[in-house]
Amino acid sequence: MGLYIEALIRTDPEHLWDRTQDPAQHQRWDLRFTEISPLPGPPGSAQRFRYATRVLPFLTVAGTGTSAGERERADGERVSALRFASSERLSLLAEGSGYWRYVPTADGIRFLTGYDYRTRWGRFGAVADRLVFRPLMGWATAWSFDRLRLWCERGVSPARSLAYALTEVLVRLLVVAAALPFGPVAVLPAALAALLVPPSPLTPAARRCLRRPPGRPAAAPSLLARLERP
Repeated sequence: MGLYIEALIRTDPEHLWDRTQDPAQHQRWDLRFTEISPLPGPPGSAQRFRYATRVLPFLTVAGTGTSAGERERADGERVSALRFASSERLSLLAEGSGYWRYVPTADGIRFLTGYDYRTRWGRFGAVADRLVFRPLMGWATAWSFDRLRLWCERGVSPARSLAYALTEVLVRLLVVAAALPFGPVAVLPAALAALLVPPSPLTPAARRCLRRPPGRPAAAPSLLARLERP
């Protein structure tokens, strides 16, 4: 898979499963989506859903997906897999697939994802993805995973953690702005402080998540191969 994100979350497995598998709860913490709505389907089939992302205040890009999960496995892990696609021409992302793994350890649950996608818009889309979109997606996924961790471990709701993050960004910008009248001698240290001072323990931070597998990458779960495209 092209993108890999992992967070260690100290919480009850059922608690984590519910907050990641229930669309209403998932959309609360995942920065990548503005809305996730389940779609009707036959009993016993994979869950179909519609997702939407507000790119600009007046522009929303939507798509559909299918997902399925396994809560009880012989190895003690839980997994879920999904496939997603958007037919909208304004969506750089055409289709993709990925998985979540829930790996129990003595220190907590290793909650990790691997996913990749195909872009549209030809060569321009490929370049835009490599330089802008893919790094942004990786950062947004990691930031969201840490936001989920704070919700599970500390009881900080996604709305509160977003407010903390916006407040912290504002404070850092004000520190730099306050140094501007004193010239480059003051601005440089202020800018470095704004960039390098660690975030508050209550503020989500992508840097707290792993962006590469700690060992040999595991193969995608077989569940993904059995999942039909949306």
